[in-house]
Amino acid sequence: MSKPFLVSLLLVSFIFHSLNAQIQNKIEEQLIASVSANNSEAILFLEKVVNINSGTLNLKGVKEVGSVFSSAFESIGMEPRWISMPDSLNRAGHLFAETPAVKKPKGKKLLLIGHLDTVFEENSPFQKFERINDSIAFAPGGNDMKGGNVIILYALKALNEQGLLKNTQVIVAFTGDEESSGKPLSISRKDLIDAAKKSDIALGFETSTGFNYATVARRGASGWKVTTTGKRAHSSGVFSERTGAGAIFEMGRILNDFYQQVKGPDLLTFNPGMMVGGTFTSIDPLTGNATAFGKSNVVAQTATLQGGLRFITEAQKDNARNKMREVITRNLPQTTAEISFTDSYPAMPPTPQNIALLAQLNQVSLDLNQGAVLAYDPGKRGAADTSFVANYVACLDGLGTMGTGAHTPQETVNLKTIEALTQRTAVLIYRLLHP
Repeated sequence: MSKPFLVSLLLVSFIFHSLNAQIQNKIEEQLIASVSANNSEAILFLEKVVNINSGTLNLKGVKEVGSVFSSAFESIGMEPRWISMPDSLNRAGHLFAETPAVKKPKGKKLLLIGHLDTVFEENSPFQKFERINDSIAFAPGGNDMKGGNVIILYALKALNEQGLLKNTQVIVAFTGDEESSGKPLSISRKDLIDAAKKSDIALGFETSTGFNYATVARRGASGWKVTTTGKRAHSSGVFSERTGAGAIFEMGRILNDFYQQVKGPDLLTFNPGMMVGGTFTSIDPLTGNATAFGKSNVVAQTATLQGGLRFITEAQKDNARNKMREVITRNLPQTTAEISFTDSYPAMPPTPQNIALLAQLNQVSLDLNQGAVLAYDPGKRGAADTSFVANYVACLDGLGTMGTGAHTPQETVNLKTIEALTQRTAVLIYRLLHP
C-alpha cells in the first residue's frame, strides 16, 4: 500500500467520522429541542395522572391511569396492551407498550420500567396535585413514580418525532402492583421477566436520588417470621426446670442472638417490624393488626414476630437465613421456636455491565453540561421492579423525577428538573438504539 494512498484513506476516514459526529450532534440537538417544546404538556399530563387515585388496591384507578398512558403511547406509534392478573391476586394488572415488531431491530433492545400504582389508597386524605410554586408541587405518587413514567413517555415522544423509534425494539413495562406485589410472584412478575429475556438493557425510572446519581445496585427484600412457644403456668414458677422460660423470653433470646451473630456483613440488614406475645395471640395477615391476651402472673404461652431482611446478593441472603435458622435451635428450657421466610424482591448486584451502563449515562450527562452521574449507595435505597430482571439484562435505575417525601402526605415533585431529566433520557436511549 503506497503512502499517498494510506494518507488519502486516513483522510477519508477522518472526514467520514467528523460528518457522522456532526449528524449525531444535530440529531441530539433536535431531540433536546423536542423535549423542551413538549415540557409544558408533560407537566400537565403529570398533573392529570396524579389526580387519578391509583393506590395498589384501587384496581379501577390503576386501570384508569393505565388507560391514559395507553392512549398516549398509542399516539406515538407504540402498541399498548393491558395484561390482567387472576382475581386471586387482587391486583389490577400491567400496561405494556412496544414498538412495532421487526426481525432485526437496530441497536440495543430496551426495556423501560415504571409502575402505575402508588401507596396512597382511596381513603388517603392526600389525593390531589397542588403547585406550591413554579418549581415544586405536592403530588401523591408524583415522585414515586408517575413522574418517572412521564419521563419515559416524553423521551419516547421526542424520539418518535424525529423518526428514531423505527426498526427498534423498545418495551415499556408499567406494573400495576409495585408498591405491593401480587402473590405469587411467579404470576405477577412473569410478563416483566419474559420481556427482560428478550431485551439487552433495562432502565428503571423509580424516584431519582439526586440529579447526579443513578442506581447500579439495589438490595433484595425478604420477609421472615418467628414463632415461639412456652409452657403456660403461674409466673411464680418461671425459670424452674418444670416451667422454663416462657415464649417471650425465648423470643428475646432469639432477637439478641440475631443482633449479635447475624448482623455485620456490608449492606445486610434485618428489621423486626412487629411482635406480639402472651397467653393467646393472633395477627391479621391482610391488615397487620394484632391482638394479645395475657397476664403479668402467667408465663407467656406464645409469641410471634414479623420482620424484613435486606441483602445485596442472593448468597448473602442465604447465608443470613442459615445463621437465623441455627439461632432458633438453641432454645431456652421448655420452649420451642420456628422460623419461616418469604421471598419478595431479589437482589440487583452492582455488575460490571451495570457499571458500564452508568458510564454511558455519565457521558451523556457531561455532553449535555448536566454534570457527572455517580453510583448511589444501595444501602440507602429500597427494592424495585428492576431487581426482578437483573439476572437477565444490564440494569440502571433511579432515572425518574426528583422530589421529596415519597410515601408520605408531604410527597413533592420538582417540576423544574423534569425537562433536563427527560432530555438526558432521550439522548441516552438514542445512543443505545443508534450506536
